[in-house]
Amino acid sequence: MTDNVVPLFRDPTTGTYSVPGDTPTGPAAAPTPVVVRRVRMWNRSTRGLRAVVTHERTRKAARLVARHGMYVLGGTRVTAKRAWDGRTGSRYERMIRAAEATGNFEEAKEWEDRLTRFRAARHHRRMDLLKAPQDAVKSAAYGTGLTIGGLLLLGIVLAIANKDASWILAPIAAVIDAVGAIVYVATVVWGPAVTIGPWLALLALWGVGRHQQTAPQWALPVQQRDDAGAPITPSIVVTALRDLGIAPLRKAIKEMGDAGAAMLGPIRIAGCGVEVDVTLPSGVSTAEVQGRRRKLAENLARHEHEVFITLPAAARTVRLWIADSGALDEPIGPSPLVTDETATANYKTGKAPWGQDLRGDAALISLYQRHVLVTGLSNQGKTAALRALALWLALDRTVEFRIADLKGVGDWGMFDGLAATLIQGPTDEHVIQATEMVEGLVAEMERRIQAPPGTVFPPLVGIVDEAQVAFMCPAVGDDKRPYGGSKATSRYFMAVRKIHNQGRAVDVVLWEGTQDPTDQNLPKLVREGAHTRASLVLGTESQARMALGDKAVDGGAAPHQLRQGLDKGTVVVASDGIAIPAGQASITVRTHYIDTEQAAEVAERAKALRDGVTTAHTIAHGPAVDPLADILTVLGDAPRVLTQDVLKRLAVLNEKAYGGWSFIDLKRVLDGTGAEPYKSDGRMVIGRDRIARHLANRPDTGSTSAAE
Repeated sequence: MTDNVVPLFRDPTTGTYSVPGDTPTGPAAAPTPVVVRRVRMWNRSTRGLRAVVTHERTRKAARLVARHGMYVLGGTRVTAKRAWDGRTGSRYERMIRAAEATGNFEEAKEWEDRLTRFRAARHHRRMDLLKAPQDAVKSAAYGTGLTIGGLLLLGIVLAIANKDASWILAPIAAVIDAVGAIVYVATVVWGPAVTIGPWLALLALWGVGRHQQTAPQWALPVQQRDDAGAPITPSIVVTALRDLGIAPLRKAIKEMGDAGAAMLGPIRIAGCGVEVDVTLPSGVSTAEVQGRRRKLAENLARHEHEVFITLPAAARTVRLWIADSGALDEPIGPSPLVTDETATANYKTGKAPWGQDLRGDAALISLYQRHVLVTGLSNQGKTAALRALALWLALDRTVEFRIADLKGVGDWGMFDGLAATLIQGPTDEHVIQATEMVEGLVAEMERRIQAPPGTVFPPLVGIVDEAQVAFMCPAVGDDKRPYGGSKATSRYFMAVRKIHNQGRAVDVVLWEGTQDPTDQNLPKLVREGAHTRASLVLGTESQARMALGDKAVDGGAAPHQLRQGLDKGTVVVASDGIAIPAGQASITVRTHYIDTEQAAEVAERAKALRDGVTTAHTIAHGPAVDPLADILTVLGDAPRVLTQDVLKRLAVLNEKAYGGWSFIDLKRVLDGTGAEPYKSDGRMVIGRDRIARHLANRPDTGSTSAAE
């Protein structure tokens, strides 16, 4: 019989069974009919079994059995834990560990005192139990004697009343009959009670498990519910933190006797949302929670942009601001500059109404003696945010504006007749004009610095929008100094740095707007020279650090987590000119949008406050200078002159043009001319014949005067 047994092998891809061996190649290799029937029978059985096991009804039945079985097991565990907590000090020990985990040692001491009192009381109860048998025997003897005596007394009274001595034992007989009846009823009920009792206990355990939802998540019934926009409660916040995936945090919450509520401060209404401080247990860093913002938002049934995590002053604490669902997608009201035609400004004491913070409070910012930097990605509202500040300040008639718009599409056109200088255009020539405008600010700053002490000057505000165009400009001047770049030879870069260093002391400030910041189009020294730094949506955290600084980003500022296109006009601000909640390094502001037509109306009101301003659209140049010709002039008849003497003579010849020159400037002008400085007797000199030869061979178009 065993010779007829043919082993079968299962194909893992198809799930069917087949006879082992090579593939048949002829009639002799064909399987017998018995083998074929057996294979077909196995295949049908396998397919049928798979269909039964994977059927949805089977799955539902399996989930049902697992769910209710786990209800019973979980209910048993919960009941046993409650009983254990009631008879031991484990509850107090958990509360002590929870208090220690949160660093609240006073509360831990209080729970330790309670545990001591509980143990003392338990000891007294146990000592009383040792004497309980003796007391019970005495109590039973006394009780029996008193009961019999009472019944006999009652029987005597009844016998006297009925004049029949048989009534003396009647009460005792009645009690004996009652005990017999009770025993009879107990014997009748005992059987069913023994049968039903375990089932009732099982049902009670099932009810406890069902109430506590002790079954695994996959076995629980699917509940179609929408938690989006649900009110924020302490239990929701604790559950969201517990499920962040931070093991020490989850363990600490599990060990807390109050289920983690001790971590939370009061939940306060804050504008269009709520705010709560969370004290993290030991072993959990604030950076870990900040790094899981998206998951925390999802656990709170919110979108990522509706949850903000900042760091208050308290140690190991994060502050959660949770918006009402959809509240941040609603537009804020119009700017007071548009609605209030009587609005005025004061550069020194006033604050510009820039927008609203997340609480819904007005965001007011001081611009007094502060350099401003606004950055962000393209088409996110950078120009509108910067222009809103300028429009408010324009309502102070004492303020002078000099503006360079290197985009040149008319965003600043309403300042024509309001600004002393208005340059508009994206070309290299416009960058040259903008650079000379900023250099003019430097000249005015230096003039003011040299004025007698106590001299009061009107505010002078320079604005360069799309400043990245200036930094990336490849144009080079006749003195071979580049206009763009971030080196010490860059004219625009150096002019900005000079204003940042000393300008605010004499009320000369510079505002810049730039997009998509990098180290090339927004040098480190420039961005760190701004007192007020604001950023719209950015692409990466590294860009956010460039825009706002490491301190602000480490403190929770996250412009890179704003939504491109949806959070237009929303800026994250790091500045001492705006009220920032204690402990935070930045604040998020939803700025008022003032469109071009409304901006023109505000500008007209600002113009009405002034007597009339003539706007220059180009920078006026002084007399043309030719450095090579001037060098030849100061050389005189000497065949060679020391470079130090040449610099001194040039400064005497034209202080404005050459007063700040150094050897580097002199060498730069002479490079490539064949008249470069050379050593004579160990000292650097300039030869007259070489300069004269170069000038004689230079075409007319090569001279500065000719170019002018």
